[in-house]
Amino acid sequence: MSTLICLGLGYCAQHYVAQFGARFTRVIGTSRTPEGVARMERSVIRGGGPAFRGVHPWACRRQDPRAPRGLRSEDVELLVFDGSTASPALFAAIERADALLISAAPDEDGDPVLRALSDALAAAPRLASVVLLSTIGVYGDRAGDWVDETTRLDPTNARAQPRLTAEQAWRALGARRGMPVAGLRLGGIYGPEQNALVNVRLSRARHIDKPGQVFNRIHVEDIAQAIDAAFAQRADGVFNVVDDAPSPPGDPIAYAAELLGLPPPPVIPFAEAVKTMPPMAASFYAENRRVRNDRLKGELGVRLRYPSYREGLRALYAEGEGAP
Repeated sequence: MSTLICLGLGYCAQHYVAQFGARFTRVIGTSRTPEGVARMERSVIRGGGPAFRGVHPWACRRQDPRAPRGLRSEDVELLVFDGSTASPALFAAIERADALLISAAPDEDGDPVLRALSDALAAAPRLASVVLLSTIGVYGDRAGDWVDETTRLDPTNARAQPRLTAEQAWRALGARRGMPVAGLRLGGIYGPEQNALVNVRLSRARHIDKPGQVFNRIHVEDIAQAIDAAFAQRADGVFNVVDDAPSPPGDPIAYAAELLGLPPPPVIPFAEAVKTMPPMAASFYAENRRVRNDRLKGELGVRLRYPSYREGLRALYAEGEGAP
């Protein structure tokens, strides 16, 4: 029996389990609150066939459109982990874990998983591989220049510095145990229910123009592929998980409107838009870089299903995303 624990069963982890959970005989996921556990249990499929056992995940009907197709409540054991106190059930699960997927976000006090479970993780007898979800924000602002995994790190915003600290702490744990730890630095995540098609249809998309600004994005299915490759190869080190085509922020919005046959939202100069932006949104525009993904494709062997937002949005449109 092999056991995967997803510490933080969020958007990316759910899509990974929906696509590749059959590689493990037991999958355990955590949510921060009992209410979160109950919400997850309500949102995913109950019954209806072996979603992980040979049925294409999209062939199943979801109770909640936000849940990944094919993710069933009976295929994932859900536990509460509030980021500070681990239950006896979670300690017992760690003792039996073969692989960990860490997507719980660090905070100003550090990584919550290591804070609560470091001793248990150090002693876990079967633990053989860790995949940590991080961010390309650790590179900071590069004024539009290209970066790769060898680039000097310079996190400048409040989200990226804790991510870098978490990367370093997990790699230190891996070194002490002689265990591989793969840090996946993710670009801007999009996928079902979280994409420009939905935003345009709901009139909440803003076409912001900041000359020279570009972003790398990544479809959640390609994130799932990267996680799977990292576990399969027991990968060690850091990998940029981004698309091939860094592009201006308004391009996916204009393309989504074209696919939907709707007029694009008006172009808003950044100097005007920033006046009403939440601080977190504004911080994204304070950094500008182009991110290479050569290690993802060369070392992990991942062939992107969606090498740019165009392929990703076309596929989502074909699946009914953004429909009235």
